Amino acid sequence: MNRMSRPVRLALLLAAAILVLPALPARAQAPSALQERADRFLEVVNSVHQGVSTVEQYALWDASTDVTPAHDAAADAARKARAAFTGSPALIREARALLERRAELAPLTVRQLERVLLNAAEGAMTDPALVRERIEAETRQLSAMNGFTFTLEGQPITPNEIGERLAKLTDLDARRAVWEASKQSGPALRPGLEKLQGLRNRVAAELGYPDYFALQGARHDMTTDEMVRMNEDFLRVLKPLYLQLHTWAKHELAKKYGQPVPARIPAHWLTNRWSQEWNAMVASTSLDEAFRGHDPEWIVRTAEGFWTGIGLDPLPETFWTKSDLYPVPPGDPRKKNSHAYSWHLDYERDIRSLMSVEANEDWFGTAHHETGHGHYSLCTVRPEVPVLLRNGASPSFDEAIATLGELAAQQPGYLESLGLLPKGGKRDEIAPLLRLALADIPFMFWASGVMTHWEADVYAHGMPPAEWNARWWRYVAAYQGVEPPAPRGEEFCDAATKTHVNDFPAYYYSYAVAKVLTYQLNDHIARRILGADPRRCTYAGRREVGEFLAGMMRKGATRDWRTVLREATGEELSTRAMVEYYAPLMKWLEKQNRGRKVGWD
Repeated sequence: MNRMSRPVRLALLLAAAILVLPALPARAQAPSALQERADRFLEVVNSVHQGVSTVEQYALWDASTDVTPAHDAAADAARKARAAFTGSPALIREARALLERRAELAPLTVRQLERVLLNAAEGAMTDPALVRERIEAETRQLSAMNGFTFTLEGQPITPNEIGERLAKLTDLDARRAVWEASKQSGPALRPGLEKLQGLRNRVAAELGYPDYFALQGARHDMTTDEMVRMNEDFLRVLKPLYLQLHTWAKHELAKKYGQPVPARIPAHWLTNRWSQEWNAMVASTSLDEAFRGHDPEWIVRTAEGFWTGIGLDPLPETFWTKSDLYPVPPGDPRKKNSHAYSWHLDYERDIRSLMSVEANEDWFGTAHHETGHGHYSLCTVRPEVPVLLRNGASPSFDEAIATLGELAAQQPGYLESLGLLPKGGKRDEIAPLLRLALADIPFMFWASGVMTHWEADVYAHGMPPAEWNARWWRYVAAYQGVEPPAPRGEEFCDAATKTHVNDFPAYYYSYAVAKVLTYQLNDHIARRILGADPRRCTYAGRREVGEFLAGMMRKGATRDWRTVLREATGEELSTRAMVEYYAPLMKWLEKQNRGRKVGWD
């Protein structure tokens, strides 16, 4: 708490500068004077925002990496201090007044003022009691989630161990026991999520948003209907490929487990506990054995080396000294968030990652992804990018660049250069394509289908908690063609077992948009920059690739994401590149599935 007190006092003193600004003069004020007024306002806002947000991020970092009551209390206090500033009625009034004359202001000024209001909507202090209640509820939910202990046969089991067992076990009864253990946190998290449903919606309504889903959609400059419709369009285009993958997968799984071919795939047959990625089915292309000679630090250092190898500046040395990169050692009582995250704590150079890296193929890809986030953050640290806009052009843009690193981590030329694949060997083109498709295409139907529609129902449509689990499994059945091993009643809350439902609500569609963006950027890099087939290119060591990516990342959020995409690639957002990437696989699947009933209805 002592570390936090001085920055908080400073933040509150700076915030007072906003409160004493004189009222905005009437229209007679000259445009140049208006711009000067906005510049002075934003200079204070950027400075204070950086201060209070940094304090908050440090406190949240501690609460995520070491779950204790003291850290929870510090995080709660820091979030309230930040909200007191960003949601200040004085800031809201001034930003709104300036935006009434937006045509007279510079475009960068307008974007900052809009961000002021968007940030304020996360905790508008027009109702301080409501904001405090929401922050306290979210702190409790985060603590309950991070501190939860999964058990199997009375013994603790970590999320990493759950994944490992689902990847290896062949006995269906044993698989079901592990899968059911992975759902244990749902009932514990349900009461907090029920409370947060109302609190989040009420907070969003303070600044005129119809609901919390709409508030998050505004970060993409889209309404709820526009966001849901765009995700449905993704699935409409990708469905023929998904149906072929689903049909092939359930026949292969039925053969593996010696069972009749089902209409829908039982969830415990798949290796991912949410059925969102199926790539472990193609074991012939797994590289886990190749990593046995390496340790987790090599994984992260290699991932960072990929980004510097294409010409990006190295992450600060503090990334290595202050990140939390590896699993908590056995016997250590410390608990931490089990999900991988990248953190930009101070909007300057304090960039960290929270992971639990082990030496395997999945963490190799994840490390490339998370260090990619770090490099995006580092690229935005420029005087031309105000603190308020030091993030991705949109949440999906940030995710897309990181996911591009994950895609690059699977490119054969790169793997050969690291000694993870033998050089010059004959390649089976279908197997790696199938493995990648089984990761990314089911993911789209999970993200754009299940997660997007369930959270829209919770926030935008006010779905009663008594219907949550039934609706969840209805969407899993409809979009994924998956079903639980046995009926799941409302005593469960299987949606809450997903980290993002608790601490990044109404965000998951960002990953789906990012996935589409990733294939589009890969297509552009391969065809226009490297002059190569998008399925056979290698980015590693190609500085022109880094310059292309940095050209987008350096803009931060100073430009509309659609403009950034159009200027970089000459295209609007489209699934074209994704469909074309898998055209050879689609032909192969159609041949494999000849004579089979395709789909599940």
